[in-house]
Amino acid sequence: MVTETRPPGTSPGPDLVAVGRPRRSPLRSAQRRAGWILVLPAALALSLVTIVPIGYGFYLSLTSYNPVERGGPRFHGLDGYLAVLQSGEFWHAIWITVQYSFGTLILAVPAALALALLVNGRFPGVALFRAVLYLPRVVPLVAVSMIWLWLYSHDGLFNYVLDLVGLPPVDFLTDEDTALVSLIGMRAWKALGGSMIIFLAGLQAVPVSLLEAASVDGCGRWRTLRHVILPLLVPITTYVVVVDLIYLAQSFSEIYVLTSGGPLSSTTVLNMLIYNEAFEHYRLGNASAMAFLLFCLIFGLAYLSIRTMARGGRR
Repeated sequence: MVTETRPPGTSPGPDLVAVGRPRRSPLRSAQRRAGWILVLPAALALSLVTIVPIGYGFYLSLTSYNPVERGGPRFHGLDGYLAVLQSGEFWHAIWITVQYSFGTLILAVPAALALALLVNGRFPGVALFRAVLYLPRVVPLVAVSMIWLWLYSHDGLFNYVLDLVGLPPVDFLTDEDTALVSLIGMRAWKALGGSMIIFLAGLQAVPVSLLEAASVDGCGRWRTLRHVILPLLVPITTYVVVVDLIYLAQSFSEIYVLTSGGPLSSTTVLNMLIYNEAFEHYRLGNASAMAFLLFCLIFGLAYLSIRTMARGGRR
């Protein structure tokens, strides 16, 4: 309490300052109650369509459940997770998922940065050029997969071009050696537009004063790119890599349309294996356990990517 010096017998003046817990305004309390009332319907809907299914899926991952067989789920704890971790199919799917995800990133991220540098300048038609490059991002993935299914077919455009130059046709999607590479090429093309826009936003946020200072110091374009622009783009690159990695680790639609996991399981990523376990073999307990292990994989990859990029940025 901070007291005020005043003559004896006088009452405290209006300037008396009390230091203590501030009283909560009735208006603020009413606003808070109104906020909770407005949020409650969305929170209930989120719980019904998200939290409840996730909880039930985790319960199923602790059981042995086949809806075709009689009887309900039989609880067995973590034995299902141990069985999945000892499965060769699971680790094969993990390896295919890692190859598919990082192969796509290796192609898409540098290409997206190069395109962003290309369209960062001012020249006639640059807006149209940016829109055309971004167009694959807004096309649904299933529609893109159908187009590339024709391109990769035996009578498709790619084999037609190979025939024009005198080369034999290639079984892009039916050969074990080329199927995964073909999927990576398609997915990298699909990811170019979105990553390019993010890199372009980062390039346009680079302070002009730094570029002018580099030019005054005699730095050419390559040295300016290497020592000024790329270090400033480390947070942008971190975001692009982590977000694309999370999406790629959950890939399913394009693989289901193009190869369905074949040939000989050469393109069976983890999501494809989960689908097969759940809807072809009806082993919902195993499928749920794999789904939660996929979550752990995505979380671990994102964490490692952020730490690696942050460490590289501090250097």
